[in-house]
Amino acid sequence: MGQSPRPRPKRLAEKLLEIRAQLGLTQEQFAERLSHIESPPQPGHVSEFERGKREPSLLYLLAVARLAGLPLEAMVDDEMDLPEKLPRRVRGEGPGD
Repeated sequence: MGQSPRPRPKRLAEKLLEIRAQLGLTQEQFAERLSHIESPPQPGHVSEFERGKREPSLLYLLAVARLAGLPLEAMVDDEMDLPEKLPRRVRGEGPGD
């Protein structure tokens, strides 16, 4: 008897991509901003998370939420939309900064 995969948020990948885009960071810059967490992501991991090919750790999700100034719930609850504009924007690394 095989186990069913555990449920995952269906919109998480698109939300992670949207958050990074709103912060104005490349995948490399995003990975660097999260390099302080245990088992930090590589730029390739960021891509896999954004395409739904790999499931991010809770520590990764918490770090993203803090970087963006969002409650973690907004990222993982499929019934919640992200705000049109994030509370925080990373300065000095995006276009026009």
